[in-house]
Amino acid sequence: MLGTRKLGSQGLEVSAIGLGCMGMSHAYGVPDEAESIATIHRAIELGCTFLDTAEQYGPFTNEELLGRALRGRRDDVVLATKFGFTIGTREPGVDSRPEHIRKVVDASLRRLQTDRIDLLYQHRVDPKVPIEDVAGTVGELVRAGKVRFFGLSEAGVETIRRAHAVHPVSALQSEYSLWERGLEMRTLPALRELGIGLVPFSPLGRGFLTGAAKPASAYPESDFRRSNDPRLQEGNFDANLRATASLHELAARKGITPAQLALAWLLHKGSDIVPIPGTKRRKYLEENLRAADVALDDGEMQALDAALPPGSTSGERYGKAGMGLLDR
Repeated sequence: MLGTRKLGSQGLEVSAIGLGCMGMSHAYGVPDEAESIATIHRAIELGCTFLDTAEQYGPFTNEELLGRALRGRRDDVVLATKFGFTIGTREPGVDSRPEHIRKVVDASLRRLQTDRIDLLYQHRVDPKVPIEDVAGTVGELVRAGKVRFFGLSEAGVETIRRAHAVHPVSALQSEYSLWERGLEMRTLPALRELGIGLVPFSPLGRGFLTGAAKPASAYPESDFRRSNDPRLQEGNFDANLRATASLHELAARKGITPAQLALAWLLHKGSDIVPIPGTKRRKYLEENLRAADVALDDGEMQALDAALPPGSTSGERYGKAGMGLLDR
């Protein structure tokens, strides 16, 4: 059975590895509801009970999927969702006005078929709304019993400090992996100073760390990776593929998959780190969860650190619009 870890110092305890549910409904490939629900149920059986979604995924359909999947099983999971985007407007953007947060939470509760959200993240920082107002509003929702814990996503250090001073932040969600190590210089030390956990998304480097990545042109037009990930574009793809070769060699010598090695590296980086690899297939879920049984000694950790040091990847994490939403 998968063990648990604590995020923050407010009492939030989750499975040591979570399940990112976005790809079940959004951005990657064709949805498969039957297999997605079977994957969620298998995750629960294996002790992977930290499930991550957002109103933005679909939009809305991913929360609805989880609502259906969790009928009769709600008390078995820790459920995280997010607010903060404008949806259905001519100019997509961010919106963290207090009245919008309250409206989104009520709608998410209906779609998820639940009476509380265990971990509520601000999906992206809204520069037009003071983070103190955001944290205060989430605090009101906590006191009302609609939300249990507060998180931020892709927030910078100063924003995290300001939010945490108003209402305790239990977790930061951000991209972090052997592939993307930009948090190590400033953000991780600040999180540990404040007692805030880290929830890395894309812990498998969007397929590069598993060997599954393809050039952007190989994905259909509807796939997020076709036009929104510069690292898959011509000129970057081949260089990035070469950068991961040593990871694959280390995994082969250890007799495990590259995905398991990449996740084990994250788990060994600290007990305050809980990765949420995304999948809609049971076979990949089961492979990922076996990473919790992988032991790495100091020499192996040092070899992995050296194999993909910070700055190894070519290309930005997102296109221009996506990069503009990062609070850095």
